[in-house]
Amino acid sequence: MLELNKSGTDRSEPGRLPAQGPGPRSRPAGGSPSTGEAAPDRVPWRPYLIAAAALCALYFLYSFLQYARFASPSWDLGIFEQEVRAYAAFEAPVVDIKGPGYLILGDHFSPIVALLAPLYWVWPSATALLFAQAAFFALGAAVVGRTTQELLGGRSGLCATIAYGLSWGIQEAVKADFHEIAFAVPLLALVCRALLLKRYTAALLWSLPLVLVKEDLGATVAVVGFLLFVHGRRLQGALLAAFGTAAFAVTLTVLIPAASSAGTYDYWQKIDKNGERDVSILDSVLGVLDSSVKIEMLVFLLGITAFMALRSPLTLLILPTLGWRLLSQDSNHWGMVWHYSAILMPVLFLAMADGVRRSRDARRPWLASYAKVALPVAAAIAVAMTQHLPLRDLLRPETYRTDDARAQAARAALDAIPPGSRVETDITLMAHLTSDRTVYWVGGAPGTAPDIVAVNLDFGWSQPIQDPVAYAEQLHPEARYRLKHRGGSFVVMERTTPEPADIPGVRKG
Repeated sequence: MLELNKSGTDRSEPGRLPAQGPGPRSRPAGGSPSTGEAAPDRVPWRPYLIAAAALCALYFLYSFLQYARFASPSWDLGIFEQEVRAYAAFEAPVVDIKGPGYLILGDHFSPIVALLAPLYWVWPSATALLFAQAAFFALGAAVVGRTTQELLGGRSGLCATIAYGLSWGIQEAVKADFHEIAFAVPLLALVCRALLLKRYTAALLWSLPLVLVKEDLGATVAVVGFLLFVHGRRLQGALLAAFGTAAFAVTLTVLIPAASSAGTYDYWQKIDKNGERDVSILDSVLGVLDSSVKIEMLVFLLGITAFMALRSPLTLLILPTLGWRLLSQDSNHWGMVWHYSAILMPVLFLAMADGVRRSRDARRPWLASYAKVALPVAAAIAVAMTQHLPLRDLLRPETYRTDDARAQAARAALDAIPPGSRVETDITLMAHLTSDRTVYWVGGAPGTAPDIVAVNLDFGWSQPIQDPVAYAEQLHPEARYRLKHRGGSFVVMERTTPEPADIPGVRKG
């Protein structure tokens, strides 16, 4: 299982790995280890950057086609575009989709998203965010692949790149559209790489920005500090663990509540409430494995590494994220869908590389033999699982049909919505409107009397909308609407009464 490095040293020559096993191994004249391991400074980046570019193209192609088919699975892409658009305009990150005038830092603490503003200046579209995420995920593949090659030699880097690049955690995150955790994926890959190569100061530095990605990652930074402490960097480790713990606590109890209109961190309710029923902390802890969905997720998390990740202390880095997910009462956090497992992928696959390295000279012959085939097994698992994962859709002709009747009707509805208008809509059109309109979530903007109410009648409403105009006026009794456009399942209503003098969430200029 988990075996901590007992050496506590950091004396290897720059660019070279410390010797493994009982004593130094002889090197042939060419300088490569006799075991087939490649010295870190001899492993080129180029093949891994080429592989990353190919993966980036696959990820972005899938995301773009999903976007072009008006098939976004949630409102998150629209939310993040509103956030980035605000940063690009040097404004506070107000996200009206979450509520008129809603400051998004009071929901999740992800100021690192502001780094996408320069990209948005030249590419003001939700697709820019999809491309950025594809690039971040692919960069993780380059780091995982090259680091594995440095540690193990042979074709290990290629196997690790395939296993990571096609892993279900990454594919499901691509399907889920953009999320802030995209920044954490390459950062965690670089943290793990530095730990494995005993570049402890680099590990510390790469971990610091994680506290700006999402509020829970301060706990992960604390675990990095623990690993540094165990590896002999006691002062650095203790300081980093203290910093991560403090960042975690301050963000959840001070920064987010200060930015929230409710004055609290809303997601505590994911742990202490199940619907309307209160759940005690003890019941949450006792129920961490009370669902087959949770157990399945854990099995597949470790199974994709052929269970070799269990041989590495790096696996400790996944515990904070797994902890809150298993404690949550929200079933969306438990399973293998959505984006929640993406940040675990670089950790697990580099832990697998470390586990293989630790097992090559194991005293148990079966373990040493298994270590030789673990990476090809992991790559084979990833390829086999792709038959049931999102990227499989790229082999289906219907995936490329972005101009069918439904898509044409959606684009006609977009054309009927004037740029600059305030629009209340559902998920279908949302991310296509956020670049140049003020967008509200349907039913989430009372009293605003938006200029336009646009809905997809096939969205999956709890009750069918029989009279769209009456529905718009039910949402906004302060205004009157008329039908402006109808095509296919898409209906656009425009306000016929004057705009209110006082609109919630709209700042007066």
